[in-house]
Amino acid sequence: MIRDAVPGDAAAIGAIWNPIVRDTAITFWPTERSDDEIRAYIAAKQDAGHGVFVAEERGLITSFAAYGQFRNGGGYAHSMEHTIYTDPALRGSGLGAALLAHLEAHARTRGARLMIGGVTGSNAGSIAFHARHGYAEWGRIPAAGFKFGQWHDLILMGKDLSR
Repeated sequence: MIRDAVPGDAAAIGAIWNPIVRDTAITFWPTERSDDEIRAYIAAKQDAGHGVFVAEERGLITSFAAYGQFRNGGGYAHSMEHTIYTDPALRGSGLGAALLAHLEAHARTRGARLMIGGVTGSNAGSIAFHARHGYAEWGRIPAAGFKFGQWHDLILMGKDLSR
């Protein structure tokens, strides 16, 4: 079941997100997020008319996804960027695909034209995932992120939601 995230989901979202922040270069974010920060993140996305969603199975949150405006400014109001994180034990189960489809549909109904995923250049799994779902590489920023003593490329993968 995919549903809107609520403030009470912060700890469960953190349990998925923080190990990824702490242990991988999948995100360049340097520090774990507190429950209060996650609650503020949910509120900010939803207040802007964008979405934060969780996948729940038997009462347990197993994945979450969010999207928001790609860059600030009115000219970018129809260009969105997404984030999807799944419990590592459930990768390959179809949850990511379901969340991506949900994000795209939600964004489309709110007038979004583009959906963009920022992917770490070494994250072959995410690159393949996006390609399978109609995303193409729209740009590569060399050494955009620094984590674990290394520079990492950022690949921007995008999809035109109007097609």
